[in-house]
Order: sequence, then C-alpha cells, then structure tokens
Amino acid sequence: MNSPNHEQDDEENEEEIFLDESDIIDEIAVDEEDLPDVDDGQSSDGDDAAPGPDDSIYTFTGHTGEVYTVACSPTDTTLVASGGCDDRGFMWKIGEADGVLELAGHGETVSSVAFSGDGHLLASGGYDATVKIWDVSSGNLKCSFQGPGDDIEWVKWHPRGHLVLAGSKDRNAHMWNADKEAYLTMFTGHGGHVTCGDFTPDGKTICTGSEDATMRVWNPKNGETIHVVKGHPYHTEPLTCLAINSDSTLALTGSVDCSAHIVNISTGRVVSSLIAHSDSVECVAFSPRFVFQLYCCFLAYFVA
Repeated sequence: MNSPNHEQDDEENEEEIFLDESDIIDEIAVDEEDLPDVDDGQSSDGDDAAPGPDDSIYTFTGHTGEVYTVACSPTDTTLVASGGCDDRGFMWKIGEADGVLELAGHGETVSSVAFSGDGHLLASGGYDATVKIWDVSSGNLKCSFQGPGDDIEWVKWHPRGHLVLAGSKDRNAHMWNADKEAYLTMFTGHGGHVTCGDFTPDGKTICTGSEDATMRVWNPKNGETIHVVKGHPYHTEPLTCLAINSDSTLALTGSVDCSAHIVNISTGRVVSSLIAHSDSVECVAFSPRFVFQLYCCFLAYFVA
C-alpha cells in the first residue's frame, strides 16, 4: 500500500508535468478546401487525373492492394517489411529489386509487421488471427502462433528480448515467447477490440488501449491489471493509438473523441488533456526534442 507521503509526491510530480493549451507553441491548420475530395482522383470526364510529382527515392511495387503496415529494421537501414489488404507481406531492401521475400501463409489482410529490437526476427500479424515469426537472416518461417479468437490488430516486441505482444479484436492481448515457440499469457479485461498497445521501454510494464475507451496497465509477468484508466477526464470513445515516453513514466493516447491524454503509468492518473483537435486523433508520438509531439488528421501541435 502506498504511504500518504508517496501519494503526495506523485501529485507534486504530476503538477510539474501538467500541460494545457497555453503550452502549444505552434499550430498548423490545413484548409479543408485544400484537401482532396473523394472523387478528386478523376477528372470531370471520368478519366484519372494526372498524378503529382513523385519525390520518393524508391518505390516497392510488390503489393496489389492497399498497404496497411510498414516497419524498418533497427539494425539495417535498407531493410523494410510491409503488409497489406492483398493478404500478403513482404521483406525487401530499399534500392534492390532482387531478393524480395514474400511472407507467405497469411489467409487474410496482413495488418501489422514489426522487427525485434535486435533485428534478428520479424513478426507479422493478420486478420486470420495468426502471428507468424520469421528469421530475418534466412527468410525462413520460424514459427506460427494461433490462439486469438479474431483479427490481429497490432504486434509489438519486448525491448530486450524475443517476447511478442499482439492485440486482437477478441478483446484480449496475447504474448508469446518466440525463442521457445510458446504461448505465455492472455491479458483479459477490455470490453472491446484491443486497438493499440506496447511494452514500456524498460520492459517492465504493458499498456493497451481499446474500443471500450479505456487504457489498461498490465504486469507482463502474471497478466494482472495494475491500473484501468477510464471515465472523466479520460476518453469517452474508442482509443486509436498509444505511445510511451523513453523513461517509461508516461503514456500518450489518442481517440476518435478528438482528444489526447497523457497518463502517469505508475499511478494510472491523467496528468494532462489536449482537446483542441477537431477530428479523430489517429497517431501520437513522443519526441526527444519536446515533451511530446502529436499529430492528427488535419492539425499538428508541438508542445514544449
């Protein structure tokens, strides 16, 4: 049990990192008239409009449908993995047309790919409720994990080992040991799809967000819930994205309710709320240069 002095220290620390709209140092607004309409891809006579300039240095054309996920190797700056709605995943190198490896075997959309922290393994998750683990050096399938009862939404690796975590539409998160090819833990408690999640950088905690408008903080060793963050002043609609700062103390979440919130992971308390967005917050990230950096559909805020 926490002592009163400890709780008082937590409250003082939370006040020190409190952020509000006065902390915004730059707001970039995009005029909706400048955004393409749904039918802007075609001219008035039905022909495709001329494409704009292509500033890319390399284009991978292996997919035949929309690309849903891309990941870069942490140890090889040219090595990339991708997955899409064509039920296909690939591992390929920037600037090299040869040597493309197809991550074969998924029966549905490949929704998420992720390299392990040491770059040795690649995980791919799909709407076939399967997570596949690939050996990066050989390109061979190491193992395939089944168990979730529905689509895989995302996959993440433990920062210091070969433990892989996945969120599913079955309302649970699941964890496996890729080296031992073993199922470890199911994190149960959310009331909706587990839409986002990750290990903290120190590897000691897991945070997940859900369509049930809650964030849960878990103990990865026993699968028990440490905190459930919900209700006022937190999100009122499904969570879409989550990021954790480098010292494992804060989680930043975004939601379709047009808001973002910062949560103290150790206490489970909301320490700051940003409600200036006018549309769903689709992605969030902490930046080493600022306290945090937040992006959404039409607006960008940089907070110092």
